[in-house]
Amino acid sequence: MEATLKRGESPGKAAFPLFYFFVFFAFGTLLPLLSVYLQEVAGLSGAEIGMIMSISPVTTIFVQPIWGMVTDYTRKPVLVLTIALFATSLIGLLYSFVDEYRWLVVMAILLASAQSAIIPISDSIALHYVQKSGKKYGSIRLWGSIGFAVAVLIGGWLSDRFALVSIFYLFSFMLMLSGLLAWRLPKESKPMKSETLQGMAQLFQIPQFVLLLLATFLIFGPILANNFYFGIFIKQLGGTLTGIGVAFLLAAGSEAPFMKMADQLIYRFGMVPILMFASAASCARWLFYFFEPPLFFVYMTAVVQGLSVGLVIPAALQYVRDIAPKQVRATAVSLYSAFGNGLGVWFCTFIGGYMLDRGHIGDVYLFFSICTFVGMLSLIGISLINAKKVPLIRKGGKT
Repeated sequence: MEATLKRGESPGKAAFPLFYFFVFFAFGTLLPLLSVYLQEVAGLSGAEIGMIMSISPVTTIFVQPIWGMVTDYTRKPVLVLTIALFATSLIGLLYSFVDEYRWLVVMAILLASAQSAIIPISDSIALHYVQKSGKKYGSIRLWGSIGFAVAVLIGGWLSDRFALVSIFYLFSFMLMLSGLLAWRLPKESKPMKSETLQGMAQLFQIPQFVLLLLATFLIFGPILANNFYFGIFIKQLGGTLTGIGVAFLLAAGSEAPFMKMADQLIYRFGMVPILMFASAASCARWLFYFFEPPLFFVYMTAVVQGLSVGLVIPAALQYVRDIAPKQVRATAVSLYSAFGNGLGVWFCTFIGGYMLDRGHIGDVYLFFSICTFVGMLSLIGISLINAKKVPLIRKGGKT
């Protein structure tokens, strides 16, 4: 395996940033405008849009472990990743030919099933690479944010100039490029997961971990669900498809510098205070959108997403790894991802769709702000537990 690592390090150094750029470029062309496509082209209601958009996170919860087992069994993560990329690309292309609600549901399930493998396997390969090479994960991952930011602007411009269906073509093409580039990534043969069932019981005995799962569910859920409703929000305020691209460009583009600064800020202020600060900024942003402000102020406040995502992801991931026992860290990260990227996004997207159908887009953001505020209470609970443990540790040190 050491020989494999040495052979993979040189191409990996150049391949990882470009790979993340292409993958998130693909996501950036489709995800922000998919809800607009479903509303304007497919003619779906708010509840139907909420149902389709919530399929991805809930499907991820069930399908992602299967991809993990396949990867563990074959011990060929790059091969599995490549298959997932090409499958997602093909399904995305087929998505563009469907306009009936029932078939849109089917395509959403298929797309989510294939797509759910891409980020976890990519991150596992990247984390293993940086541990061996001494590189920083954030320096690699920020290229994904840059790719997403560039994509939303180009996707919005193409949709305005030609047709909304073009988002599927660009999505499919960029994933094909990603699939070709995946072969340049380091080819590891080491199993990527720990014994999940064994670790769960141990993790749920840690109060901070349970509270962090709740906080992730309530805070990160709205952040990711916003990607589905932000385009509709911009349109209802009078924005164009290019305007949606500009808003997402400001939001996603601002993530990179905060990811770059995350390690320094966490070291200086601590992980939980950073999580509290970023969550408070998100809560204020959602509440501000409830009042449906002028479009100019929406563009100005879009950069708050960079602060939220750029700080929440590194801080929460590092805190999970710190509080989890060494032998179950992989399980802890998997559960953290499932609660935030899976259950939380599904819940917020699904409920948001019904609120949009029965009210207006501002109600969706009021709901997001309430969820985030309750999630902040969970973070306060973590702080109180940590504060109680400090005197006990000091006392134990004296005796």
